[in-house]
Parts: sequence; structure tokens; C-alpha cells
Amino acid sequence: MKPKAVVLLSGGLDSVTTLALAREQGFACHALSLDYGQRHDAELAAAKRIAQRAGVEHKIVPIGLDAIGGSALTDSAIAVPDHASEGIPITYVPARNTVFLALALGWAEVLGAWDIFIGVNAVDYSGYPDCRPEYIAAFERLAQLATKGGVEGGAFHIHTPLIAMSKAEIIRTGLRLGVDYAGTVSCYSADAEGRACGVCDACRLRADGFRAAGVADPTRYRAAGTG
Repeated sequence: MKPKAVVLLSGGLDSVTTLALAREQGFACHALSLDYGQRHDAELAAAKRIAQRAGVEHKIVPIGLDAIGGSALTDSAIAVPDHASEGIPITYVPARNTVFLALALGWAEVLGAWDIFIGVNAVDYSGYPDCRPEYIAAFERLAQLATKGGVEGGAFHIHTPLIAMSKAEIIRTGLRLGVDYAGTVSCYSADAEGRACGVCDACRLRADGFRAAGVADPTRYRAAGTG
């Protein structure tokens, strides 16, 4: 019997590649998406389609981080920047990955799974503090202390297969595994149809990755010629 794993699936490029890698490694995957009040909620529809095509169990859990705001991704009064910025950008969502991993950990306990996959990256990324290796290591230690399974001797493992990859390396890996990136949504300002703005940080990193990988960018943009 295949070991079970919870895979955080946003519907974007990185998370779908992470799901493909978890499946390649022989895990029976259970995909978890979070409806956290993100303005780019077209990614949730993408996550649903991705999970259906992969034939994996999929849950979308509402958590409503827009209730506390503090990010351009959850507060409509804060504009999504159209340029790179110094330091941690306003698109950082306070405690997002901590909340995401906590929910994934809870579902893992229910499923009897010891493995959690998350598509964080510390190479081509926006500088979010909860994407760094030291953060992941700290959460893994927390998982042992905070759970019945951990206290009773089990060992949870947080897998971050993309953390040291460039965006181009991620894309090449996904293509090797048959990932269809045309169905993914990465844009922070994606419209209801999932079309990208072409100017936000997520769009820039994604477009640069396809160029560096030397493959055509399948992203659908709202305006011709962007990206």
C-alpha cells in the first residue's frame, strides 16, 4: 500500500509540480487547497481541475484570512504592485504558510499520513519569510511537539522538493512529469477566467522561468503582448 501524503495545492505552477513529484515518489496524495479570501480566487478553480485530472482526493477549506487583512492579496484597499520592491513585499500574507501547514498537519493526522508536501521556493521567489528552509525545519519540529502522533513516537516530514530549484528548473521538472502548465494560475491579479495581468511579481517570476527554461509560456494574459 502506498504511503499517504497531504499536498498543499494552490493551483499555481509550483504546487502542481510539487503534486507531480509527490506522485512520482510513490505517495497516495490528498490535495488540500485553502480559500483564504485571496483576491485571485481563480487559482482555486485551477486547483480543482488539476486534482481531478490527477485523480487525487481534494479538499478546499475556507479560512478567511481577509478578515484580518494586511496584504495586497487579501485586502482590496491595497493595490497589487506592478513592480519588484525592496524587502518583504506587500503581497506577503501574514502567517499564511503557518496556517496552511497547520491545517495540512491536522488532515495528515486524520488520514494517518506522516508526509506533507508544500511547494515553497527560496531561489526565484518574492522573499517571503515563510518560504525559507529554516522556517520549514522549525515547523517540522513543531509538528512533533504539537500532535498526538508526534508525542506517541511518529515522525512527520515536511517535503519541500522545489526549495532550492530555480523557476526554470521547476518548469523543466514539471514538463518531464507531464504537467500541463496552461491550466495553472499564478497571477496575484488573475481575473475570474484565470487570465494573468503580466506585470505583478508572480507573473514576472513565472515568465522569466519559462524564458530561462527555453520553452513557450502557455500563460493566458488579459492583454495581448504582456508577459
